[in-house]
Amino acid sequence: QVQLVESGGGLVQPGGSLRLSCAASGRVFGINVRGWGRQAPGKQRGLVATITSGGNINYADSVKGRFTISMDNAKNTVYLQMNSLKPEDTAVYYCYAEDGTWGTHSWGQGTQVTVSS
Repeated sequence: QVQLVESGGGLVQPGGSLRLSCAASGRVFGINVRGWGRQAPGKQRGLVATITSGGNINYADSVKGRFTISMDNAKNTVYLQMNSLKPEDTAVYYCYAEDGTWGTHSWGQGTQVTVSS
């Protein structure tokens, strides 16, 4: 089983930046995809950025050019740098991991990001 712990959320003004971090522990050797999802009130959770063990990166159209996902393999930590934040980015952000060996998906507990003046 994989444990994912996020940090770095908070309140930021429109146009500002935040960096989220997610540390993985436990059964991490089978993870082949890491990422971030978000869920706004009244909406479904969806992935916004993913990175594979091979370094392939994908972004949702809504965050392309503003968000950057990166990975520190030595620390088993994935980051999400969020720039030019907009009020519509307000959501609970969840860390995500996919285990290619077992075919399982894991989510962190979530961290709140609020973009407001």
